[in-house]
Amino acid sequence: MDRRTFLRLSLGGAASLGLGMAGVSCVRNHFDTIIRNGIIYTGDGKAPIKGDLAIKDGRIAAIGSNLGDSADRIVDAKGMIVSPGFIDIHTHTDTNLLVAPKGDSRIFQGITTDVCGNCGEAAFPKWEQPDGFFNALEKNGMGINLASFVGEGDVRMAAVGDRNQPATKEQIEKECAILRSLLEVGAVGLSYGLEYTPGSYSSDEEIVALNKVVAEYDALYAIHMRNEDDRVEEAVAEAIRYAKESGARLEISHLKAQNEANWHRLPKLLAMIDEASKDIDIAFDRYPYTAFSTGFTSFIPLSHRDGSDEDIKTRLNDPAACKVIAEYCDSRVKRLGGPQNVLVAGCSNPENSMYSGKNIEECCAISGMDVWPMIRHLLLSENLGVQMAGFAMKESNLEMIYAHRLSMPGSDGSVYSPEGPLSLEIPHPRSYGTFPRFFEKFVREKKVVEMSEAIHKCTQMPAERLHIKERGLLLPSYHADVVIFNPDTIADVATYAQPHTFPTGIEHVFVNGVHTINKGEHTGALAGEVVRRA
Repeated sequence: MDRRTFLRLSLGGAASLGLGMAGVSCVRNHFDTIIRNGIIYTGDGKAPIKGDLAIKDGRIAAIGSNLGDSADRIVDAKGMIVSPGFIDIHTHTDTNLLVAPKGDSRIFQGITTDVCGNCGEAAFPKWEQPDGFFNALEKNGMGINLASFVGEGDVRMAAVGDRNQPATKEQIEKECAILRSLLEVGAVGLSYGLEYTPGSYSSDEEIVALNKVVAEYDALYAIHMRNEDDRVEEAVAEAIRYAKESGARLEISHLKAQNEANWHRLPKLLAMIDEASKDIDIAFDRYPYTAFSTGFTSFIPLSHRDGSDEDIKTRLNDPAACKVIAEYCDSRVKRLGGPQNVLVAGCSNPENSMYSGKNIEECCAISGMDVWPMIRHLLLSENLGVQMAGFAMKESNLEMIYAHRLSMPGSDGSVYSPEGPLSLEIPHPRSYGTFPRFFEKFVREKKVVEMSEAIHKCTQMPAERLHIKERGLLLPSYHADVVIFNPDTIADVATYAQPHTFPTGIEHVFVNGVHTINKGEHTGALAGEVVRRA
């Protein structure tokens, strides 16, 4: 819409909230907050509007060229961008938000809504009641909004168990019933982790049946594909086939062509997605880093991940099984380009503290072990819980991804904090810096995406994909999730060695109209809400 139409709608929206514009009446046009002199990007991908934005009762009340001074709070945004709060479509925040309710690593980078439950694992159905997790969040309080997928791996675990066995007709029906109960309370869709157990054991019949339930609710089907390196083309084709056979809308999670031998495959993957978009609703997300993050159990072949943690550790101590695992591990390290490309993200066992933040080559030099014995030692001594970062992607491929019309930034990260128990972990820096890095590297420096389109990818686009109502745009009557940032200084500061570092350039953040970040400092506000699929 043009500016004149937009401002007319803004005035109409203010009137519908019982608010007048400046100069009419001090009582009628009193706002909670006026953000003045900003460069306002509404989130729809169109040109910005210079002016003021008013907030009243948690909602955007008006946008205009001069809204006066009648407000409890005036925020001067001169020279800064006023944007809808960022929506991170792919996170693993889940129960971390109960531990760090302010949402530190998220809110400081301008994220006002996290979408968790990805890669086949979510916080429910582990609660007794379908909406138990949501109720726990609301009771605890939270500094950001949170929406969640249902994890297909959890659903399969509840109905079938952790074994590599086909689901019976009755078990598939139970899975579908569990999924329906969670979609009924507002989950945004169903996520798969086909590279992980037990989701990797799911049959085509099982996946299509579940996706038909997703389609029935017009929810979203998000997939961590079965393979992201040597067989990535087959994996993309499989994800698309499941969408076509079920009618479900598809989100490909953290799209990548991993390992140097596969970097050339990305144009083919994008072409496959473009072709599929003629027949299905499809898009994808990706974090703006060249290293992925996963668990060390990825060095164990799926055939040997069957069962419980104790079953897996038994195999690691069995000479015959260990030989098979070692061969697979060595081949995976080789495909990644060598042990120097595998970073140990963090160890909880104090005896392994010298390995935290080191790559496997450095760990071997410290310990005197070879690569497989070193990895096996970490798996066993850390109770299978050690995390890694793998440096396996190419920067120019990231440029190609973000230039694509169907791409969005998504952190694949979680809530962390420099304080409290989560400060002891060493997460991937994407948990602190995804959105600032996107704007710093791919908008300001490389100019891969222009600002209007970049903000659209971070706001309206994920909101529409997820069917999140009245968020993702700066429009009268919408929830006042707002971020104010300096386009010249927004930047990611977190590193792999020191990830607990907040970005620069994010000056103010409002969550549901509440001033949560003020001049780069957290106010202590916990104004977040559970966001349910409309």
